Amino acid sequence: MAFFSDEALAIVVPILVYWVYSGMYMALGQSMDKYRLHPRKEEDSKNLVSKRDVVMGVLLQQLVQAAVAAVVFALTGDSSSSSTTAQDMRGGSPSSFLKLARQFAVAMAVLDGWQYAWHRYMHLNRFLYRHVHSWHHRLVVPYAFGAQYNHPAEGLLLDTLGGALAFLASGMSPRASIFFFSLCTVKGVDDHCGLWLPGNVFHLCFWNNTAYHDVHHQLRGSRFNFSQPFFVTWDKVFGTHMPYVLEERPAGGLQARPLMARAARSNGHEN
Repeated sequence: MAFFSDEALAIVVPILVYWVYSGMYMALGQSMDKYRLHPRKEEDSKNLVSKRDVVMGVLLQQLVQAAVAAVVFALTGDSSSSSTTAQDMRGGSPSSFLKLARQFAVAMAVLDGWQYAWHRYMHLNRFLYRHVHSWHHRLVVPYAFGAQYNHPAEGLLLDTLGGALAFLASGMSPRASIFFFSLCTVKGVDDHCGLWLPGNVFHLCFWNNTAYHDVHHQLRGSRFNFSQPFFVTWDKVFGTHMPYVLEERPAGGLQARPLMARAARSNGHEN
């Protein structure tokens, strides 16, 4: 008999993963300065919110996230598909891994579509941007544990409800969701870490990565690169894709420079 239920682990593990993984990035300190997309001092000089307030904001979002997850698990209960998925994971047959891969693919597609639509709308709607989404853009220079710093309404709408929708649409079990939402968490932290580390598996597997999202946080790129957390598909489809080039900064480190002219040519009348 398990000491903790799958549902409890699905609620707690992604939160623990967030602080452990972001803490690892923050602990790297000066040793990684040559891979930074911004000088470390700009985390304080350019950002419009203190790190203390960021921590408090993230904790609030995670509290709401945990409450909504508990409600979703209570309402869905132990459905037959969830039970089967959990049994398949224990069995380890090829068909079980194919089923799990399909569920992950569905969840990734649903989450990407949901977050692109709301993220872009929050930039287009002046009221929502000024009073809600601008909270996240107080981090002009992103860093790891600021990945989930949002206005509470945005955290609920984009991340928490989007995650619940992905869970329900995919039909994955609570046990499978432990791994899926831990992956989402690690990916989100990595996209905001501000480091372009050699051999980073996310940089190798995804065009939507640290540099891609850094462009969105820049003033020149704020109308582009809305896609998150996995693919650049919707940016490509709707003409909001901003290519970039990585360059060495004269003072050391790297920078992601938006290629404005190329974006204008590829996106046509949109921009």
